[in-house]
Amino acid sequence: MSTAWFSKALLPWYWEHQRPLPWRQNADPYHIWLSEVILQQTRVDQGTAYWHRFTERYPDVQSLAKAPEEEVLRLWQGLGYYSRARNLRTAAQQVIELHQGRFPPSYPALKALKGVGEYTAAAIGSIAFGLPEPVVDGNVYRVLARVFGIATPIDSTAGKKEFRELAAKLMDKSQPGDHNQAVMELGALVCTPKSPRCGECPLARRCLALRTDSIGALPVKAKRTSVRERYFNYLHVVDKNSLFLRKREGKDIWQGLFELPLIESTRALKGDRFAEVVRREFGSGWTIGAQHGPIKHVLSHQIIHARFWEVKRPKEFKVPADWIMVPLVELDRYALPRLIDRYLREGHR
Repeated sequence: MSTAWFSKALLPWYWEHQRPLPWRQNADPYHIWLSEVILQQTRVDQGTAYWHRFTERYPDVQSLAKAPEEEVLRLWQGLGYYSRARNLRTAAQQVIELHQGRFPPSYPALKALKGVGEYTAAAIGSIAFGLPEPVVDGNVYRVLARVFGIATPIDSTAGKKEFRELAAKLMDKSQPGDHNQAVMELGALVCTPKSPRCGECPLARRCLALRTDSIGALPVKAKRTSVRERYFNYLHVVDKNSLFLRKREGKDIWQGLFELPLIESTRALKGDRFAEVVRREFGSGWTIGAQHGPIKHVLSHQIIHARFWEVKRPKEFKVPADWIMVPLVELDRYALPRLIDRYLREGHR
């Protein structure tokens, strides 16, 4: 059965209604790559500000490759999944070292770049180089599941295979970049998760979900993500002109970012219990002052219950090797998790 109707109906709609996003002004693979990685983390309105921030600081892949890691993390601050920021810098270095400073115009070579998976490689390849590779993201899953009435779970192996094969079959190979962007744009603007605007959809006449009144049931997800709850107790060591920070290491969240000294507990700590834990961890003589929180900070697979404790250290306290004293006027030089940055910007400096 012919699938040409899909692109014939969709592309004119896209050309008329597409948003004037800055990375669409040309087919620069560097600009497209940055936008795709940033938009995996946030909405277009917030992501556009980050994209401008990155392109102003690093106008090309060469300047990003030379950037210090901490500077890249600082620009990324607030987006979460900081490993993606580190991957950005590593991939930029790969483009310089392996491809003479130019993004490779082949799907396998793009996919070999650090942090570039099937989706991002297909987006760069199709938009920048005209490669007929289908993009399949959340918007695409939703559009295809509804239009074709597909109930196969999108997070199953069978579902991923089925949707990718269908996306490839539907693709207009003469203009793959516009085709991919059109499907994603339809999902973002019209075929939204809740309250889709079916009256404005160019595919409504062929949409099986609309015909069978099953829009709210599609797409289907099989798995439920387990969420881990954690209890963070931050020590804000009172000082007029400075505070202590420590760098997060290891494979945990916020790797490479700076935070206030932390005591993680298995449950929420109240005043007396917190004072006891501080004595056990750092010795006696501490003065426990005001407490701020609890603050609930939601990540994709974790919920952080944070409390900030203003404390005074005893004179004989030996500062741990991983604590650094930072003058308040220099705080902006340090990349902080959004949770810490928000607390400090609320006046708790």
